[in-house]
Amino acid sequence: MKRLAVLTSGGDCSGMNACIRAVVRTAVRMKIEVIGFRKGYQGLMKGDAINLDSKAVSGILHRGGTFLQSARAIEFKTPEGQQQALSNLREMGIDGMVVLGGDGSLTGALALHRLGFPVVGIPASIDNDIPFTDMSLGVDTALNNILYAVDCIKDTASSHARAFVIEVMGRNSGYLASISAIATGAEFALVPEQAYDLTEICQQLRGRFAEGRDNAIIIVAEGAGHAQEIANSIKDTIGFEVRVTVLGHYQRGGAPTVFDRLLASRFGKKSVELLISGVSGVMVGLSANNMLATPLDDVIRSEKRPHDEVLRMAEVLGI
Repeated sequence: MKRLAVLTSGGDCSGMNACIRAVVRTAVRMKIEVIGFRKGYQGLMKGDAINLDSKAVSGILHRGGTFLQSARAIEFKTPEGQQQALSNLREMGIDGMVVLGGDGSLTGALALHRLGFPVVGIPASIDNDIPFTDMSLGVDTALNNILYAVDCIKDTASSHARAFVIEVMGRNSGYLASISAIATGAEFALVPEQAYDLTEICQQLRGRFAEGRDNAIIIVAEGAGHAQEIANSIKDTIGFEVRVTVLGHYQRGGAPTVFDRLLASRFGKKSVELLISGVSGVMVGLSANNMLATPLDDVIRSEKRPHDEVLRMAEVLGI
């Protein structure tokens, strides 16, 4: 194997740059040339690539996001788009590729594998819902971002006797909402995996107010409802004022935590080692602190990673 490629696709997350760096440094040490495709599969179909060496990835370890950038590529879902991408890979003399991203990105990697091209996927999704890995890249940093924001909001909620409805990411997964609620001591976490009753929530908040506890934090995953609509529904019935904060893309950015930097480095190193050893069509995952390679077919076929234990813990702790 003489030439590898790497790309980042789908939603960005902190740790992607650290992972690209690990891919490049591992390959360079083994005398393998590396190129990076800009803007994910879109760049792959256009042949938009840059050479990556140790100097090119110097100073990016601490940066959030991805310096290769990312973009949606609807055309890549078509047979024509995939054939164009494969043709570019062949013409550029690329022997294998590492793909960083979530469910859609890994599905694209599987498509290339089925066309006979060696590829290894790396899970990068702050929802942490990708199966066959205990943790996806970027999750820990996103949680720490939420933690800091909620802690700040709790201060002003206490000072002004208010309830805050804080919306976090998670269209189909309540992982961020549940974990951040547990870690910040929030009163409620509303997640798409479980039904909730705003009338019951209001009763509990009124009871808290009667006891003299005149502030509250409600964390809602975006897939469970809109923060402003929830606030409008409860503002006149709970005894104290309600404010809304939507954290949005703030959660995705920022310098990666130590955990994400190390995870990214392990993912990147392992992916190159797998390709060099002739293993492809797999996703690298974290399992009991070990690196696990799972066929992409199994990853894509399987249901989203459940978080039943986290939800049970939240319930036990009264959230």
